[in-house]
Amino acid sequence: MSWAVEEWKEGLSPRVLQKIHELESQVDKLKKERQQRQFQLESLEAALHKQKQKVENEKNEAATLKRENQSLMELCDNLEKAKQKISHDLQVKESQVNIQSGQLNSSKKDIERLEQELKR
Repeated sequence: MSWAVEEWKEGLSPRVLQKIHELESQVDKLKKERQQRQFQLESLEAALHKQKQKVENEKNEAATLKRENQSLMELCDNLEKAKQKISHDLQVKESQVNIQSGQLNSSKKDIERLEQELKR
């Protein structure tokens, strides 16, 4: 079949044949270059897609971490409020204990005084 492709060149001058050969070589070279660039383009597109996917994953992870951080902040606020309530309750109970301790000491003194009076 290649003989049919080459048949049209019969009878052409050597100078024209040389020019045709140069042009054909240039076409082959350009085809190879185009293939290489097409491969580079496909590789770059794949890398871009991979980077976009990576960015999307990072965005999702950042959103998840932001939600988790918000949840933890709310938990910390709730724990701080509970701590303050417990601290207040402790102060109230300590105050009650001090009052009762004072009453106990007063009662002990009264008992001692009464015991002393009884002994007399």
